[in-house]
Amino acid sequence: MEKFSQFTSKVAVINANNIDTDQIIPARFLKGTDLSGMGENLFADWRYTPAGLPEAGFILNDSRFQDAKVLLAGDNFGCGSSREHAPWALLGFGFKAVISTSFADIFRNNALKNGLLPIIVDTGTHTALLDWFAETPMAEVSVDLEHQTLTLPDGKVVSFPIDQFSKTCLLSGMDELGYLLSFLGKVDEYEKQHSLNL
Repeated sequence: MEKFSQFTSKVAVINANNIDTDQIIPARFLKGTDLSGMGENLFADWRYTPAGLPEAGFILNDSRFQDAKVLLAGDNFGCGSSREHAPWALLGFGFKAVISTSFADIFRNNALKNGLLPIIVDTGTHTALLDWFAETPMAEVSVDLEHQTLTLPDGKVVSFPIDQFSKTCLLSGMDELGYLLSFLGKVDEYEKQHSLNL
């Protein structure tokens, strides 16, 4: 997992509430066991016609947003089944963060464990962002995980919550196992000292 660093990016907007994991990555694509190729099937049923052609007008088919690292979505993002493939697909496309007013708990946990940052904003900020990008689609936001801030296109800075453990792991580029293994030296030292005291 890469270290999560501060970045500035364009924003792809999908203004829909209750986007579930089957919409993010349909069940027929769940055979994969890693990120490889997942991005190609992100929002497949919205992104492609039944014949497999790009759906005209869908934002991820717009070349201007192919390098967007932030997705702005509606409320209750990632609801539905608990598939880890959902954050894999978002990461595979190139997204580093998703902004919403709320996330399904299992999706949020899976996202954090895989290096995708779920950013929760209040409804006023969310509405302002939707209005902003409706008028200026190519505007950008900046994400600063260390300071837990999101800088809006007009320069306003808002904060977002994240638990300290997930923040530490993301900034260090470690998953939970990597975090535990980082203490291996201390464990070995303890075992040595403990054995001397027996």
